[in-house]
Amino acid sequence: MADTHHDTTPNLDINRWRRSSEKGDDRRSEDLIAHTGDPFGDEENAETKYRTLEWWQCGMIMIAETISLGILSLPSAVAVLGLVPAVILIVGLGIVATYTGYVIGQFKIRYPQVHSMGDAGELLFHPMGLSRFGREFMGTAQLFFLIFVMGSHLLTFSVMMDTVTDHGTCSIVFGIVGLIVSFIFALPRTLRKVSWFSFASFASILAALLITMIAIAIQRPGDGKVDATTTVSVSKGFIAVTNIVFAYAGHVAFFGFISEMKIPTDYPKTLYLLQMTDTSMYVIAAVVIYIYGGKDVKSPALSSTSPVTAKLAYGIAIPTIVISGVINGHVAAKYVYVRLFRGTKHMQKRSFLSIGSWVAITLILWVIAWIISEAIPVFNTLLSLITSLFASWFTYGLSGVFWLFLNRGQYGASWKKMVLTAINLVIVAIGACLCGMGLWVSGKAIHDDSSGASFSCAPKNG
Repeated sequence: MADTHHDTTPNLDINRWRRSSEKGDDRRSEDLIAHTGDPFGDEENAETKYRTLEWWQCGMIMIAETISLGILSLPSAVAVLGLVPAVILIVGLGIVATYTGYVIGQFKIRYPQVHSMGDAGELLFHPMGLSRFGREFMGTAQLFFLIFVMGSHLLTFSVMMDTVTDHGTCSIVFGIVGLIVSFIFALPRTLRKVSWFSFASFASILAALLITMIAIAIQRPGDGKVDATTTVSVSKGFIAVTNIVFAYAGHVAFFGFISEMKIPTDYPKTLYLLQMTDTSMYVIAAVVIYIYGGKDVKSPALSSTSPVTAKLAYGIAIPTIVISGVINGHVAAKYVYVRLFRGTKHMQKRSFLSIGSWVAITLILWVIAWIISEAIPVFNTLLSLITSLFASWFTYGLSGVFWLFLNRGQYGASWKKMVLTAINLVIVAIGACLCGMGLWVSGKAIHDDSSGASFSCAPKNG
């Protein structure tokens, strides 16, 4: 792992952590951001306290945010790429995502005032005299990406309701129901309250996954042939790769999660809990379902089982469909809320203005997400375009930039620094490659797709 110049003892209290962040060897950090200190201020006498998460609660939130029904798209990725390359990619990209997540934690420890990608952008662009541009550019990208993810969950909710009810009513109605449910669950202002939902989300996706694996092992829709490797076009192969890449795309919210931890230096334990859980679940689900589903396994894999099994699994998956979206929605709303009230008394008050503003921000963001999901006929293909543009950087490329920023002037200080410099340059290149190739294949898919209609009552196809 990359070097750090700070005391990272788990028992560090918040004041020692804040002081330790000021002892870095780069003294220029004092004026690199307009907002200094913790994003939520001094909470000693606060009516609403944000820094309340235990490390394992934060870990469960991260698991709930990262692992959703997207896990059921991985077996089809294995079918396209072949068993051996797919498993190597799932494990390899999981290891890289663990390292990049660790670097995000290092950046947060050095600069405790960073609450969002916007704050990080302000720091990164400061040496060029573009602090404000960096803040708005990266903050807007984060918000834009999160709103599209919220819309994706509303679309998935509609697909689930269509499946369970045999298209019992207009799909727009199902979308509105999903909007209302998501809005209600997103009302708590602190992540600690949201964290209790995350246990239901994890139990939900685990149960849906087990039902799918058991059903497909019994029904055996595949032909029993397992291809170790396959021959496939570059565009189809890379779409399969992006399914794996974006299964790890939770990093966009990590700064916000760490900001609400009691002991931010416990973050590595949180990260390892997430990465061990998601990587192992991804490998097991992808391999087992592919082996029994065969090379024609569908995405999501529920579609390869019987209609009754699909309905049962979708019904059990309702909590994860809702809560994973709610966590992304909470991060989006918190970004806007902190931008509005940072450094003011309203941040910690339970006043009409503070609570009313939170409710209004949350509602507006969910309504925008619903409009986008209904208005764009090829929404999921467009989501792939958006994730290629942003998640490739938030999960991979930007972490390399963060490390280079933290260690500027020291790249050749030792052999270890030189190795780490090379590794992080490769990570930046990986982010650029994923972005460029992802934009190409997503753009091609949008060009080739002429299906769908805006605000249609027809069943959603996800």
